[in-house]
Amino acid sequence: MARFCPLFSGSSGNSYYIGSANEGILIDAGRSAKQISNMLDNCQIDVEAIRGIFITHEHSDHVSGLRVFASRYHIPVYASSGTLSQLESMNCLNNKFTSEAIGSEWVTCGGMMVRAFPISHDSAECVGYRIKTKDGRQIALSTDLGYMSDDVRNNLNGADMIVLESNHDVGMLENGPYPYPLKRRILSKTGHLSNDDCSAELCGFVKSGSTRFMLAHLSKENNTPDLAYQTALCALEMSGMKQGRDFELYVAPRQNAQGRMVIF
Repeated sequence: MARFCPLFSGSSGNSYYIGSANEGILIDAGRSAKQISNMLDNCQIDVEAIRGIFITHEHSDHVSGLRVFASRYHIPVYASSGTLSQLESMNCLNNKFTSEAIGSEWVTCGGMMVRAFPISHDSAECVGYRIKTKDGRQIALSTDLGYMSDDVRNNLNGADMIVLESNHDVGMLENGPYPYPLKRRILSKTGHLSNDDCSAELCGFVKSGSTRFMLAHLSKENNTPDLAYQTALCALEMSGMKQGRDFELYVAPRQNAQGRMVIF
């Protein structure tokens, strides 16, 4: 069976494990190598099971542990060509592990098929990922996106599980302590997806066949797990859908101290 395990999620660092009990991949490595290793151990995932690290973009909360972690365990790194160029300039790549550009073509890694799709964010070439597991299940992940484009929507549609950004509550952000330019950046089309924008998409995804959703990359300052969850749940229930019958809804923890994962 396939499993999805959020190791870390949020502005303080992001990393997710997708795979089986024996092999899989990481999406992003945004905490220190030691923290990632410790969290894998906490979630009972053998670090030797990781066959590749797929990077969404070059911001520090997605790559801060990449160089050391990939070097220590000699794990191949995959990213868009634009992101790889940025990682090279940031001295995040070296000859202790390989790096490969990934695009819309499927690549094989960890017994799964993975392909990237572009998303809108203020980085060199940010992507989301769609993964086909050994047993034919599919999971799609898209965080750090300023808005839901038709292309992103099409790449998420029909996945058995969708991991989608629910970064902020607009009211909390607008009335919070962030400086005005930062608020504008977050609210822009190259910023982050709000609770409302995220929840507005979920009903359509259920209708396309998706049954499991994880809300991810929540802001510590401008959101709460309960607020993100209730916003999404309300939108789904107002469309006549029921938790446990039509869908399962989760929130990715900032750090997975409980070692929880979703089996799908």
